[in-house]
Amino acid sequence: MQSLQEKASEWSGVDSADAFAIDNTNLFQKLGLQTFINLSTNFYNRVYDDEEEEWFRSIFVNSKKEEAIQNQYEFFVQRMGGPPLYSQRKGHPALIGRHRPFPVTHQAAERWLYHMEKALDSTPDIDEDSKIKMKNFFRHTAFFLVAGDELKNQNGRVPCKHGASK
Repeated sequence: MQSLQEKASEWSGVDSADAFAIDNTNLFQKLGLQTFINLSTNFYNRVYDDEEEEWFRSIFVNSKKEEAIQNQYEFFVQRMGGPPLYSQRKGHPALIGRHRPFPVTHQAAERWLYHMEKALDSTPDIDEDSKIKMKNFFRHTAFFLVAGDELKNQNGRVPCKHGASK
């Protein structure tokens, strides 16, 4: 049976080494907090204004935009070398569990990536090398969440790596 990481690599077309190249550079130190705030703001402005794909925008209807922006940039800061802002406020990121209520399909992942790519391109403080690393990480992670969603739908629950196996 393929692991979620293996499925993410297969479906995203990004191998793990490229996806986790963000770990070889402290992008938080390189780009700074404001860049991550700007990226997340650009992203969510696009999502909430998405007129082409009403089904995608409807995924976020019960979320407050300001909170979504804060959750995202705090996670990015923490994951890309900065202080653990997200964990201090919300606990462990647990991406699959936190996305459990949402339909994380292949189509939703592609639409999320579409908006993120546009947001990356419209955030001028992100250099090309950082952009490539971030795009690879985001693409792989989006399909990691798709794999987790499919597993959840098969089993009715998501296994926790810390839980005892039965």
